[in-house]
Amino acid sequence: MTDFVKRYFALTASVFALAACSQADAPQAETKPEPAKAAAAAASDELCLTMGPQTPRDIASAAGLNTTTFPVAPASTEMNLCNIHTHTNAEHKGPGFSVFVNDSDYGGYACNETATLTEAERAPYEGNSYGEVQPGNTIEVHWVHTSCDATPGEGLGACVPETCENPSLRVETQVFLVVNDRNAANFMDYAYQGNIVGGLHQPLALPADTGTPIQFLGSTTGPSYTQSVCSPAQVTWSVRPQCQKLDIASLDAWAESGNVFNEKKSHGVRQLVTAQELLSPIR
Repeated sequence: MTDFVKRYFALTASVFALAACSQADAPQAETKPEPAKAAAAAASDELCLTMGPQTPRDIASAAGLNTTTFPVAPASTEMNLCNIHTHTNAEHKGPGFSVFVNDSDYGGYACNETATLTEAERAPYEGNSYGEVQPGNTIEVHWVHTSCDATPGEGLGACVPETCENPSLRVETQVFLVVNDRNAANFMDYAYQGNIVGGLHQPLALPADTGTPIQFLGSTTGPSYTQSVCSPAQVTWSVRPQCQKLDIASLDAWAESGNVFNEKKSHGVRQLVTAQELLSPIR
C-alpha cells in the first residue's frame, strides 16, 4: 500500500467525525425526480481516469469499463470487522432502493416502500439519540472488514493500522428503512459488542433475507468524492439488493451503548458514479 493511501486512511477518522457533526445542520431531504441536468453535469465532469474503480453504483447494472483490477477480498468471516457506520439515504441504487432523493450530501436514494409506510411506522420517535435520523428515513449501513490484525475502532483508519501492509478490504452493505416499530429488525442484532469468532472480530450477524449480495470492485465513498475527485482505496463490496425495515429504537440503543466506533450520527453520501470508465464490470 502506498504512503499516500496510508495517509488517506489515517485521516478518515477525523473526516468521519466532521461529517457526522455536520449532520445536525443538514435539512431533511424531500424526494424528487432525478434531474436530467444532474446526468448532464456528470457527463461533463473531468473524470479521474488514473484511479481504480469507484463506488457507489447502480447494482442492477453489471456494465463497467474500468480495467483496473485487484484481488477480491476474502469472505467477511475470514477477516476482522474494523468499523461500522451509516449514511443518510442509500449511496448505492438498487432494486429495493431506487427512489432518487436529491443530489445533496444527504441525498442519494430512498427505499421503494417509503411512500407506503403506515402512520404508526412514521410516528415521530421522542427518544432519538442517533443524530437527525427519524422514522421514514433510509440509511445505508457499512460493515467494514480488513485482512489486518486490527481492532474495531473509530473511522476507516482503524482498518489500516501502521503495522499492516497492503491489506484487503471488504464492505458488507445493507440499506434499511427506519420505522417506529419494535417488531422491525433490531440493529443490535447486527452490532459488534466485542464478538470474536475463531480469533476474528465479527458482527453478531449480518442481514440474511434481503437477497443475494452483489459483489464488485470499488473504492471508499462519502461526500468528499465525485467523478472528478476519486478515492484511491481498493475495496471489495458486497451490497444486498433489497431494503429491510429497522426499528429506530434499536438504532438509538446502539448509539447509547458506547459502541467502540463512536458512531452517534449518520454520514453524508457520495453521489452515484455513472461514468462507465469509473465502474468495474460486475462478474
